[in-house]
Amino acid sequence: MNKIVINKLKRTREELAAFLRAKREQLTPADVGLPSGNRRRTPGLRREEVAALAGVGLTWYTWLEQGRDIGVSAVFLDNLARVLKLDAAERRHLFLLAHERLPAEPGKTFCQVPPLVLRLMADLAPHPCYVLNLRWDVLAYNPPADQVFGFHRHSPAERNLLWMCFTDSQLRASLFDWETQAAQLLASFRRDYAHATKEADIQALISNLQKASPEFKLGWQQHDVQEPCQEVSAFLVDGNKLIFEHTSMTIDADRHLKLMVYAQQQQ
Repeated sequence: MNKIVINKLKRTREELAAFLRAKREQLTPADVGLPSGNRRRTPGLRREEVAALAGVGLTWYTWLEQGRDIGVSAVFLDNLARVLKLDAAERRHLFLLAHERLPAEPGKTFCQVPPLVLRLMADLAPHPCYVLNLRWDVLAYNPPADQVFGFHRHSPAERNLLWMCFTDSQLRASLFDWETQAAQLLASFRRDYAHATKEADIQALISNLQKASPEFKLGWQQHDVQEPCQEVSAFLVDGNKLIFEHTSMTIDADRHLKLMVYAQQQQ
């Protein structure tokens, strides 16, 4: 192992040690259901209290907080994040410092669009844009997007981009080269699906689509996966062929919200 790598690992362990100490000292015994007592020489929780609550030995936890080179499991890090009352961002930071990789994020298929994003979508007109959650429900859209996709034709409960692509005959007719675009859409969806395979509503969507669309059922069995990227789609809108470049932007990583924005190509 070269000197640069050794120095990097040393700095990372020191950062982890400082992070754990800071978070431990920010908590009070009452925060974790322990009696306060009268004789505490240091602020926050004691190391032995954190170790006991996280289910590990005091010596082992002390070594971790001292920045020693010891291995830790994902299960322990999740327990430690729970004990230290870490939020989602702090939990990711803990995993990056301890494992140098992000933890597995639980999938969340339901969430609401922040008001600021709604204002941004209005300001983006005439560019079509809409917001998807992890299940690809269309949570919000602006009028130009409605003109292209016809979102208003579906109730909020059925306003799902994947469902519309495979079951909405009007949308299908408006898409040039529907077979190619539908296959790309499905391959992109599967990437998000991996975050929420245990969610009942996303499983219901897959089950219902396999019953409603033979093309979806066949495509789903192929297990194609596609990375998010800037793409080009062509639509027939009011008798005119419109070609759009489109891309996705994450607007809330914790809730898996993304904003889809379309920009019309110049003819």
